[in-house]
Amino acid sequence: MTQRIVVKFGTSVLTGGARHLDRPRLVEFVRQLSDLHSRGHDIIVCTSGAVAAGRAHLGFPKLAPTIVNKQLFAAVGQTRLMLQWERIFDIYGVRVGQILLTRADTENRRRYLNARDTLSALLDNRIVPVVNENDAVATEEIKVGDNDNLSALVATLVSADLLLILTDQAGLFTADPRTDPSAELIPEVHHFDDLQGIHAGDSVTGLGVGGMSTKIAAANTARHAGIDVVIAAGAEPNVILRVAQGESVGTRFPALESRIESRKRWILAGPKPAGRIVIDAGAVRALCRRGRSLLPAGIIAVEGGFQRGDTVIIVDAERHELARGLTAYNSDDLARIAGCHSHEIEDRLGYTYGDEAIHRNNLVLLTE
Repeated sequence: MTQRIVVKFGTSVLTGGARHLDRPRLVEFVRQLSDLHSRGHDIIVCTSGAVAAGRAHLGFPKLAPTIVNKQLFAAVGQTRLMLQWERIFDIYGVRVGQILLTRADTENRRRYLNARDTLSALLDNRIVPVVNENDAVATEEIKVGDNDNLSALVATLVSADLLLILTDQAGLFTADPRTDPSAELIPEVHHFDDLQGIHAGDSVTGLGVGGMSTKIAAANTARHAGIDVVIAAGAEPNVILRVAQGESVGTRFPALESRIESRKRWILAGPKPAGRIVIDAGAVRALCRRGRSLLPAGIIAVEGGFQRGDTVIIVDAERHELARGLTAYNSDDLARIAGCHSHEIEDRLGYTYGDEAIHRNNLVLLTE
């Protein structure tokens, strides 16, 4: 079965503890990622290392540790980092595309949808997204804060099956393995209450922003979105392939619920519906009996004002509530394309967000 896999690389993993990117390590990681990609899996890379790459390229200048200087290193290093990923993936004939994100891109609904659509378009065209936080321009107000939490947000954006967080430790331990020889690796975490008093210290190298505590927080975010999470050592042989194949490596955090159920709960318990869509009998059959998406052709009327991505109620001609879903178009656009075939959408609007008014994965039926 094919999977959608997000792999997060910490700075210490990409440098091997040195002050510059370790190209042989990157080649080994890309070899494994390309292997999975060739088997049909969707691969998303969430990478740290821009600041380290910038420092190395500038000859490790001794600048004050200010935010502005960090952004300077990030601005220089981001292009170097991306160039490395692009050149190495090119060895295996895999194309990549760069995505730079800030927290504002995930908290603003419209920007969230645009980021999700860009990532989906890359994946649909078999292009590997390489994602990093936009450190060169991000301020404290819009920073995600570390790439562990960014990787969890990205995994949620793309509805990933698996988030693999690679670090310089073998996983989560009962104590600090660097100072306590009795420390034991925790192979699986089902309840976060069981982690009371568990060691969650900093990175071994001190090169990155996040320690184990940020990785645990990221795992908690992702597993609530229906995503399995594994924290493992980047130095472990064939670690990416082995985790993707289900081998017990590092510490696993099983998903709490399926991705679809997680989304359905959010649709039902989230924001109050902003409007209604009235559909004809053919669309009722397609939704309720065949499990299909809602197409513009089946829409009779659009009631209320709403934006793309808002929750709306779907009703039949007698105004019986049938379902709720996240609309791909705003109310004005839906009114313009109501009743038309999907191939006519672009002619009417001048653009398209896809054939569906509401995709079946973003729809919850409320009838038996």
